[in-house]
Amino acid sequence: MAKVEKLTGVQKAAILFITLGPEASSGIIKRLPEKDIQKVTYEIANMSSVSSQQRKFILDEFLEMNKAKDYILEGGIEYARNLLSKALGTQRASEILERVTEATQQYRPFSIARKADATQLMNVIRNEHPQTIALILCYLQPDKAGQIMSELPPELQAEVAYRIATMNTIYPVVIKEIEGVLNDKLSNIIHNSESTIVGGVPSLVNILNQVDRSTEKNITEALDHEDSELAEKVKESMFVFEDIITLGDPVIQRILREVDNKELCLALKGCSEEVANAIFKNQSKRAAATLKEDMEFLGPVRLVEVEKAQQKVVAIIRRLEDAGEIQIARGGEDAIIL
Repeated sequence: MAKVEKLTGVQKAAILFITLGPEASSGIIKRLPEKDIQKVTYEIANMSSVSSQQRKFILDEFLEMNKAKDYILEGGIEYARNLLSKALGTQRASEILERVTEATQQYRPFSIARKADATQLMNVIRNEHPQTIALILCYLQPDKAGQIMSELPPELQAEVAYRIATMNTIYPVVIKEIEGVLNDKLSNIIHNSESTIVGGVPSLVNILNQVDRSTEKNITEALDHEDSELAEKVKESMFVFEDIITLGDPVIQRILREVDNKELCLALKGCSEEVANAIFKNQSKRAAATLKEDMEFLGPVRLVEVEKAQQKVVAIIRRLEDAGEIQIARGGEDAIIL
């Protein structure tokens, strides 16, 4: 087997599938174009051995590439470069981004829309069909999509939000048709060779986290009227237990006054050290010491019990915000206690 640096993309894919195992790989391989399936399966069949070092290198590279893509989708190239540089170093980050951008720039729909000014883009799409607006917002940076969503009329906000949350697989012909609508105004049509999964609850949550409170409330209330189960999924995803680290100390102290100590003890069993420290530092030394002792005494617990306790804490946070006692950060603002 050649050195990892000299492997072709198909050979790397073959090693990745071998590493992932047959169950996970089969679900991925069957989604590839027929010609790619033939190439990958040929390489798999002709690999006599794969070293543990090669497997680790390929898997790490795969994870890094996907992380880079996620960062680019979240905030653009510079945002991704900044985060990757902190984690992997400047040189490694540049290498990964170069490969990712080479692969994605050819196929990324609405790339000019991501570069366009939000106000200009709003003027272009505001009179389009809600489904068209929903698809375009899914491809934008969350902050830009949130700005546009905030400027839409309230009744259109709800309609677009519902379509984003329930959107799933979009086929090339649909993307091409919508890009055709923007062709004259944005001067760019990007052809995509395969179906793309966009939208869904995560996309809507990313957008709602960037809009003002009144916009968010209007949308969630409308969703609740349209589909209460979907609305609950959106609400549960908008602020998760780990997001406590984004709150200021006064806000955390206010929240802790409402949380039962047993529930808090259980909730902290499944959290990161960073989250736990954010809680401990906002307690008295005695209370923090007691909480740590209770956590140790608790011993192993089921994940479902931990998640249930964390959801109860999040429910308290949401209740305090709804009551106007605290305000959760949105669109880059700081969380404050009212």
